[in-house]
Amino acid sequence: MAALTFNLDFDPLPGQPVEIAPQLVRVTASNRGPFTFTGTNSFLIGDEHVVVVDPGPDDDTHLQALLGAIGGRRVEAIILTHTHRDHSALAPKLKAATGAPLWFGGKHHLSRPLRPGEVDPLASSGDWGLVPDRVLHDGEVITAGGRELEVMATPGHCANHLAFGLMGTPDILSGDHVMGWNSTLIAVPDGSMADYFLSLDRIIASPYERYVPAHGGAIADARHYARALKEHRELRNSQIVEAVEGGAHSVDAVVSAIYPGVTDAIRRAATLTVTAHVEYLADRRWLRAESGPAGWLLQAARPQ
Repeated sequence: MAALTFNLDFDPLPGQPVEIAPQLVRVTASNRGPFTFTGTNSFLIGDEHVVVVDPGPDDDTHLQALLGAIGGRRVEAIILTHTHRDHSALAPKLKAATGAPLWFGGKHHLSRPLRPGEVDPLASSGDWGLVPDRVLHDGEVITAGGRELEVMATPGHCANHLAFGLMGTPDILSGDHVMGWNSTLIAVPDGSMADYFLSLDRIIASPYERYVPAHGGAIADARHYARALKEHRELRNSQIVEAVEGGAHSVDAVVSAIYPGVTDAIRRAATLTVTAHVEYLADRRWLRAESGPAGWLLQAARPQ
C-alpha cells in the first residue's frame, strides 16, 4: 500500500501574491478553519492580462488583496472549480469591480436527488443562486490569461467540480478534489463517493504531475499521492464493512469504531464521509443499508 502523508507545513502568507510557477500566482484568503485549513487559495493566471480562479469567500480584505495583485490588468474571466461558498462567494463583487465574466461548470446542484425526509447537510455551503456567464464543459480547452487551460470534470466532492490543467506545464489546479493537507470531504447528496473514485482515476491518468489545490500547498509526485488517496479510501471501505460485520449497525457506531476519541469537528466530518462510503458500499451490495427516520440501519451483506 502506498504511504499517504499529509503536508501540514504550509505558510500561506495570507493576502500576499506568491508566484508558484511562471504566470501562476496564489493569493490566500484569511478564512482559516477546520474545513479550509489555512484558507482558500485564489489563483491569478497570465501576464499582461489575467484570469482569476476561485476568488474565495465574501471578504472585502481578500477582495482588495486580489485587486492589488491584479494591479489594473484586464481580467478576462473569473473561473470557479466549484460552487462551495468558500470558493465562490466573492465572485459577484470581483465581477462588479473588474467587469469580468464568470465561468464555471453550471449552477450548483446535488449529485443525486434528495430521498424522502433527507436533509442536505451542506445546503448552506452551496452557492445556489450563482449563474455562470459561460458554462465550462469537460474536455474543453479554453484560452485565458494568454494560457491554454484544459477543463477536466472531477465530480465527487461537489457535483459541478472542475480541475484546470495548465497545458504545456506539469501543473493542474485541483480545487478540492485532491488536497495535500487532508483527504477530501465527501458528503452525500452534495457529493458522491462513486464519482470521487472515478475522478481520482481520471486525474491519475492525466499528464499532470503536480497538483495545485485550493487549500494548502502544491503536491509534487502527484500521481503517487493520488493513488495513495485512493488506497486510503478503499481501506476505509474495508474498515466500514468489517465494523458492520462486527456489530456496528449505525453510522454513529461505525464512526466510533473507526475514529475513536476524535474532536467534535473531526467527528462531524467523519460522519459525513462514512455516510458517503455507506451509500457507495450499499449500491455495490457490499453491505445492506436501510434508510429510516433514525438514519441508516446497517447489516452485513452475508449472514454472520
